[in-house]
Amino acid sequence: MPKVSTTLLRWLVCLPLLTLSPAHAADAPPAARDPALEARVIAFTTNLRCLVCQNESLAASQADLAIDLKNQIRDKMRAGESDDAIRAYLVDRYGDFVLYNPPLKATTVLLWAGPFALLVIGLVVLALNIRRRAAAGSGALSDEDHARARELLQEAERQ
Repeated sequence: MPKVSTTLLRWLVCLPLLTLSPAHAADAPPAARDPALEARVIAFTTNLRCLVCQNESLAASQADLAIDLKNQIRDKMRAGESDDAIRAYLVDRYGDFVLYNPPLKATTVLLWAGPFALLVIGLVVLALNIRRRAAAGSGALSDEDHARARELLQEAERQ
């Protein structure tokens, strides 16, 4: 059996891979024929949370529900509804959770105050811990502890 060089083998493996990945990339066509409407939809959905992804804006999400919501929003905008009316519709249907910046009210006070409350609790725990350590002393060894440490070191050297 003839010996095939490694370079030839590499080319034989890579060549089919290169031909299978043609560069036919193109921009996705806009979902709306009107670029101004599409820009309005994107600007509006950037401030809304994807209900499936939860950490992604509705504008960036490709989840089926997000696509459906964007289509509904696009239809409502095409019908002439204002941004406030569409936002109110979404909040009525999905709650304040759909908004990235929910309003401060009784149902969302924990969202707004929670991080500050956790920060205050953390600072109190830190202060109590520092006080407890300071009250416990400097941690210096007593004369008895020094003598015992010396004995242990001497004992270890003998062995």
